[in-house]
Amino acid sequence: MKRREFITLLGCAAATWPVATRAQQPERVRRIGMLSELAEAQMQPLISVFRQELRSLGWKDDDIQIDLRLAIVDAAQFQTAAAALVGTAPEVIVALGSRAVRALQQETRTIPVVFNSVADPVAQGFVQSLARPGGNFTGLTNFEFAFAGKWLEALKEVESRVARVLLIVNPQNSGTLGLSKFVEGLGPTHGVEMVPAPVQTPTDIEDALIGFGYAPNHAIIVLPDGLTITNRDTIIERVNRARIPTIFPFRIFAISGGLMSWGLDFAGVYRQAAAYVDRILRGTKASDLPIQAPNKFELVINLKTAKAFAFKIPPTLLALADEVIE
Repeated sequence: MKRREFITLLGCAAATWPVATRAQQPERVRRIGMLSELAEAQMQPLISVFRQELRSLGWKDDDIQIDLRLAIVDAAQFQTAAAALVGTAPEVIVALGSRAVRALQQETRTIPVVFNSVADPVAQGFVQSLARPGGNFTGLTNFEFAFAGKWLEALKEVESRVARVLLIVNPQNSGTLGLSKFVEGLGPTHGVEMVPAPVQTPTDIEDALIGFGYAPNHAIIVLPDGLTITNRDTIIERVNRARIPTIFPFRIFAISGGLMSWGLDFAGVYRQAAAYVDRILRGTKASDLPIQAPNKFELVINLKTAKAFAFKIPPTLLALADEVIE
């Protein structure tokens, strides 16, 4: 059940644009490319939200053609998908994740790109600054690094004895790697030993979980990446069976049986991305659109999983939840 309403920031800005201008319909079909590290089953609901937001901004479904390309495994696959997408000559591209953005950066310096779920895009060299991106890239960050402290706090609430935390991270994802380094640095403050586990394949994930083992003071943080999303069922089955409290970065993990997730509201992210795509299609340059932070993070607790595997969720944490699965 939902505990809070979605918060919309860009809607306020959109409301200031002339209604007549927004309502004008194009004389041609506008081509939008999408490159994502999520699987198609996860992308289709987001595309629906994206189209819905464009409709609210005055676009008809027939006005827009979306070309979706997926890349999950490695950098080479992303490069191939990015080249193919750029070859279709879209007017704007929406890219999810740092690997997608890095691949597109190698393929085009002219097509506007609206990215999302990218950590520290300045440090990664995608934009010049948050206020003035420059070039053809703009979009939304994913996690403010300081937010990661909430993951540790939530784990400690579930199990106060937590003293050793496994960090599952894909080193090919430069943004997530930076987030992992930050989380490692939080260990001494929270009295926790951080154990980074670099994973690039499903076998790596299995080996990391087996090697970490089980102890009453163990916990796990799964960092955001397409690889962990794709292999979420394996991760969830193993950590639940071992009764290791685990926190995940996205809601899809919690609804798949994970104990809890605290991270991006992807539907909100794609609404924000649609607002930027609308402005670009109407003539605004990507370089003139500042980098935005996500307007909502959602805490989802799977109480059914908690009861089945004897995890104790305190009332204080339940009170913070945006959604509780029962």
